[in-house]
Amino acid sequence: MSEEETPNRCRIVLIAPPAGAGDAARIEAALSGGDIASLILPDYGADEAAFQDYAERLTPLAQARGIAVIIAGEPRTAARVQADGIHVEGSKSELADAVRKYQDRMVVGCGGAKTRDDALELGETQPDYIFFGRFGYDNKPEPHPRNLTLGGWWSQMISVPCIVLAGTDIRSVQAVAETGAEFVALGAAVFADGADPARMVTGANMLLDLHAPAFEDR
Repeated sequence: MSEEETPNRCRIVLIAPPAGAGDAARIEAALSGGDIASLILPDYGADEAAFQDYAERLTPLAQARGIAVIIAGEPRTAARVQADGIHVEGSKSELADAVRKYQDRMVVGCGGAKTRDDALELGETQPDYIFFGRFGYDNKPEPHPRNLTLGGWWSQMISVPCIVLAGTDIRSVQAVAETGAEFVALGAAVFADGADPARMVTGANMLLDLHAPAFEDR
């Protein structure tokens, strides 16, 4: 989390793009754009060695700004790069195992829920957050309606924080914030070809400052 003043409203979780030319510069530019709660690094199917190299390059960039880094891949990679947490996409038993093994020393979050029943099953393991959406599937201007619906329901009913994936239009952060979700995930909206990552993050924060409901004390 940022060491600066933390906004009392929905905050940004940045989803890193797949490894590629200039990825560190693009990430660093995005991180300079304003408040970001955390950076999630998905492995996107890369082999363990390649993903570890990617994570080793990017993790210090975020942590130097007080931004937590979450590894969505092999937990061993998170330990090796000294990340702040892991993201689990798997069954309830896999998540429960990760919570048992790692939650005493790092954040353990999860994704993969497509229904309320899925979400409640995963929530029984008491992860640190639940993510509604799929990495790389923010391919339309607006957030997926199912993710908005699940995020709104979850935020009203469950104390575990949730992250909802926004769309490719930076203005879609407003729709996510209006659900009551604690965090809005931005990926393609920030890192699309031709986008200015710093400007996109700055713009998203301005929209959240203007339109996101303030949280009551939690």
